[in-house]
Amino acid sequence: MQKPKRHIFVCGSFRMSGEAQGVCAKKGGMRLLQYMENEIADRGMAGISVSSTGCLKVCDRGPAMIIYPENWWYGKVESESAIDEILDALEEGKPAGNYLMS
Repeated sequence: MQKPKRHIFVCGSFRMSGEAQGVCAKKGGMRLLQYMENEIADRGMAGISVSSTGCLKVCDRGPAMIIYPENWWYGKVESESAIDEILDALEEGKPAGNYLMS
């Protein structure tokens, strides 16, 4: 496997017990992960890996995600249109300001 150019981590709210208990899971973060993977493929955005994570500890801003190596943290990513906006900005090489956590 070739090392990805970017890696997107989507909070899965998983705890040590293995159960998803937090805000990100309750607000559909995992459903959006699948949409994001499909959209990345449809756009031909090569070199991007998408993974779910344990709790990112930003529950007050969930669903949350991080894009590396840029270290862009996004919150309140609650819809497919939010994913579209984030991916549009990523294609332009800039962060999506509406969801970026400071």
